[in-house]
Amino acid sequence: MNNRPESAPGNEPLNLTAVLLTMMTVVLWAGTPVAIRFSTERLPPVTVAGLRFGLAAVFMVGWAAAHGTRIILSPRELLQPMVGGVLLFLQIGLFTVGIHLSNASHGSIFINTFVFWIVAIEHFIHRSDRLTTRRSCGLALAAAAVGLILMTAKNSESTGVIEAPSLGGDLLLLLSALILGVKILYTKSAVRTLHPDQFVLWHSVFGTILFAVWSIFVEGFRPSELADLRDPELQQALWGVAYQGIMVAGLCFAIQARLLRKHSASRISVFSFATPLFGILFAVLLRGDPVSPWLYVSGIAVAGGIYLVNSRAA
Repeated sequence: MNNRPESAPGNEPLNLTAVLLTMMTVVLWAGTPVAIRFSTERLPPVTVAGLRFGLAAVFMVGWAAAHGTRIILSPRELLQPMVGGVLLFLQIGLFTVGIHLSNASHGSIFINTFVFWIVAIEHFIHRSDRLTTRRSCGLALAAAAVGLILMTAKNSESTGVIEAPSLGGDLLLLLSALILGVKILYTKSAVRTLHPDQFVLWHSVFGTILFAVWSIFVEGFRPSELADLRDPELQQALWGVAYQGIMVAGLCFAIQARLLRKHSASRISVFSFATPLFGILFAVLLRGDPVSPWLYVSGIAVAGGIYLVNSRAA
């Protein structure tokens, strides 16, 4: 007789497949700040976000068709993706502008503070995934690792080697992280009644519309700016947009939405503590940022934090 308690719906333990899929999205997500920096060197920030999610919407149409998912929704079903699109516009808009004003390393670090908001909301408000001493220690250990990365990044500013961050950009990134935490929990709630593919597709569509309006009327972007494809800077910018749209906003969002249907948001999101490590690595390789020996210490601390948060006492 099996006496083990059954997991509540939406709070199943992470199996090996879920862990591998989550880590894949973490690695792909880590490349986003670097891709944004390449893209915003040539194109306006919100325009980059709009192109990104326009591509994501196209990707999701193909993804849904390949999996036999119905994409036509009733007016009542469109309400949740519409709210998701507004959250998407706010979060990605602030993130893209913040990266443009700051740098890739700070973007990788600050955006992942959304985990704190998710854990706090699930523990204190939803009361769906309670903190234990073991999990609290794991979060503290991972948070300390993120703080260590932040301090080493701050110390590198005076060298003049990396692109200098700004206080305004960092504040926008922190605000984006807060909205991201809210958006992830909203997505988890929405996919209980909508198929994940439907939600990701239509929230990308509504988000793209908002990005397009802002891009045209505020940033003054015109499609003719994309005409000269022989321009090396434009080619580099478009490759960055393609990475953000297809690999991140398309594939990663679709996988995450499916995972959130089965697993706790805080258990999935805690893996994002590894994102700054990969993000800084990509910044070193592709943007020339210097690497600190403390990076390896942080890596061990992050791994320990992930283990503690996702393991349960016997």
